[in-house]
Amino acid sequence: MFICMKKILAIIACLGLFSTCKDNNNNVVQPEPKLIFKFKFDPAQERLGSDGLPKAISVGNAAQSPIFNRMSAHYIELTPTAITPVGAGKVVYIAPERTLSNGDKAIEFDQSSFAGNNEMFYSMPLKNAIGSFDFIRVSLAYQNFDIQFRVTNGTNTTDQTGTIASFIGFRTYINNITVKNQILPVNAAKNQGFWVFENPFTSTPSFGQASATTVPNPLLLTSPIPAGSCLVTGAFKMTTPLIQDKLIITGNETQDIIIEVSLSTNGSFEWTDANGNGKWEPLLNENVVDMGIRGLRPIIK
Repeated sequence: MFICMKKILAIIACLGLFSTCKDNNNNVVQPEPKLIFKFKFDPAQERLGSDGLPKAISVGNAAQSPIFNRMSAHYIELTPTAITPVGAGKVVYIAPERTLSNGDKAIEFDQSSFAGNNEMFYSMPLKNAIGSFDFIRVSLAYQNFDIQFRVTNGTNTTDQTGTIASFIGFRTYINNITVKNQILPVNAAKNQGFWVFENPFTSTPSFGQASATTVPNPLLLTSPIPAGSCLVTGAFKMTTPLIQDKLIITGNETQDIIIEVSLSTNGSFEWTDANGNGKWEPLLNENVVDMGIRGLRPIIK
């Protein structure tokens, strides 16, 4: 009985109910430091193109900055230099995949992890990511956001809020997708750019395919990404105590390192603006042309 009680007290201590965690021999056990990745969605961050340079909205189109609800990632790689090929850095995360009947790979949507603004989407022991890294590459897979749209019925015009589920990974196998309240059965693999739209006027969601997905890569000339991927690249900066342009992990750290993956949502939802009024009007066949994230800025905290 005494031994069992001692084990129980040790477990309670490790859960943080006491100030320290001790093992069965009453030795203090320090928590293992983690490398933690968090999402941040920033509509004020610079809007970039595929080459990582500032990009204006295309002529004849309009864009808005959606309100993001959650996102998932398929792949995270810490990249040592600007000439490191994709996959040759420290790959620290790959989401579950499935092999299709034709041999192609697809992201397994039902087994993916999701996170909202300022929420953690992945963590790992720091000792498993030792190295010096100038860049991070995050392959984004899925985004869910609220969007403004306009409906005109005769002389009546109303502006409404809808929700979009957007699949920006290279390929995703989807069983059913719940956009906000409505469910669309898919039961198939969908290529990058597939989206589902829920609005207050219909009982079932509509869906479509964006013609492009912008994937900013400032290493376009020295380390290109695979075609059809959403492997967004960003250079490291830290906030304290001094500006530093790389992530260094020695394995001797005693505290967590948090990487804030700040994603630019600045004008990330773009469509053909048929009448030039800057309002998305899907009933006027204003087609969605791009839903890609417009930049990645990793900040070490």
